[in-house]
Formats: sequence, C-alpha cells, structure tokens
Amino acid sequence: MSERLSDVLVRIQSVQQLSSVIAAMRGIAAARSREARGQLDGIHAYADTIAAAIGDALAHLPSGLAPVSSVLPEDRHAIVALCAEQGFAGTFNERVLDAVDRRMEQVPQGARLMIVGDRGLMAAAERGLEVSWSASMVAHVGQASALANRIVDELYRALGRDEVRSVSIIHALPGSSATLEVLDRVLVPFDFARFPRMERAEPPMVTLAPDILLARLAEEYIFAELCEAVIQSFAAENEARMRAMIAAKTNVEDTLGELVGRSRRLRQEEITSEILELSSAQSEAP
Repeated sequence: MSERLSDVLVRIQSVQQLSSVIAAMRGIAAARSREARGQLDGIHAYADTIAAAIGDALAHLPSGLAPVSSVLPEDRHAIVALCAEQGFAGTFNERVLDAVDRRMEQVPQGARLMIVGDRGLMAAAERGLEVSWSASMVAHVGQASALANRIVDELYRALGRDEVRSVSIIHALPGSSATLEVLDRVLVPFDFARFPRMERAEPPMVTLAPDILLARLAEEYIFAELCEAVIQSFAAENEARMRAMIAAKTNVEDTLGELVGRSRRLRQEEITSEILELSSAQSEAP
C-alpha cells in the first residue's frame, strides 16, 4: 500500500491538536471582545462629561470670540490608522488600509500616515505606504489609555511644530455582522458645532481664560475619542479573529473527517490483507 495506516493516524492526531488550538484561540478572542465592549460604557460616560463642560464653556464665551474653525486644511494632514497587532484576523488590516487609501485620495497635498498595530505596519509596507510613526496595538483593554496618551502626545507635538494641521482617525467597529465596518472621522480641527450650548441660570465657576479652557477641553475630548477608538478597534480585531477561527475550524473538521474515513479504509485493507495471508499460509501447510 502506498499509504500506511500509521501515517494517517499521526496526521489525525496532529489535526486534532490543531483543532484544540483553534478552539482555544477562538475562546480567547471572544473573551477579549466581551471585555473590550464592557469598557465602552465608561468611556462614553467620560466623553459625555467633557461634552457637557464644552457646552458650558461655549455658552459663556465673550461676544465676538468664536471657537476654532472645523474646516479641513488641504495640506499637512495626518491619518491615524488602527490596525491589528496579531495575525489570524482575516482581512481586518486590508479593510482598514483600503479606507486609508480612500482618505489619502481626498487630501490634495498628501498625508502623514501613523499606524498602530504591527501586522498593520507590515501590510502597509507591502502596499508601499510610507509610515511616519508607528506603535504597537494593545494586548488587553487595560492598556488603551496609555496608547491613547502616546497618540495624543505625538499628535500635539506635530501640531505644535506646525508639521500637522489636521488629523483623521480610521478604525474598525465591532458588530454582529460578518462585514467589517470601518469608521473614518476627523479629530482636528475640532468640530465645536456638534456640542449644544448649555444655558444655565447659574454659570459655572471658571478660573481659566475661555480660549485656554476650550482648548484643554477639546484635547481631553480627543483623548476620550482615541480611547474609544482603540477599544472599538481591539474588540473588532478579536471579532474578526473569531470569524477566522470559525472558518478554520470548519476546514479542520472537513480534513479530519476525510482522514478518519481514509484510516477506516486502510484499516479494512490491512485486515483483509492479513486474512488473505493467513488463508494462504493454511493452504500451503502439509
């Protein structure tokens, strides 16, 4: 026989071990996604508090003092793209980088690309995209605020040196749909128009100049937006990994079924061969 039963049994054992690894990876991804989703309510509450403070500050601006314009400049644009840190996430990075390409087409003078996620950095290099800054994606949601701080520090350093005049962020969103949704939104210039002015009978006590207060509140809100984006992207990455593991498990089960069927056929052939050998030996006996 060209194929031995022992070889097939070894392959069956290997495929069963692979199936166990896939199941474990799927379970880890599901747990991480649930943990990330559980943190979003806290981030939203924090952002709502900052939004209310911005509304108060806008309502008590001196006449003639307008907030920063939200018009997008045509040059010195920066794109923050949140990609995957680890593999086995299907087309996660490709979908995010497709959105990056579309955004770059809308910026006449080109854009400065900032990539978060080592796998995304590799995918960007394969596309020939020039990356000016990069960082690792979080390994768990507890690292989200630290990563958001790193991004904020880099952005405001570049804004302070006039290396960058506008910033957009691109990241995937978690969802039950199998289709990955990618969000592209502008962070800078800060859009104050989305915050309703809060008219109060008793105005809040303010110890900072209105322009400084609004600038600091805007920076704090951008930090909240970045925290939310990191957590959403982390959850979406793990959901993509879950879907990839489901597809992989289906393939493994098909392969295992084929190998088990082959092992049964080979075992039957071995039994038949042994019976024939015994019969032949008995017929040749004196």
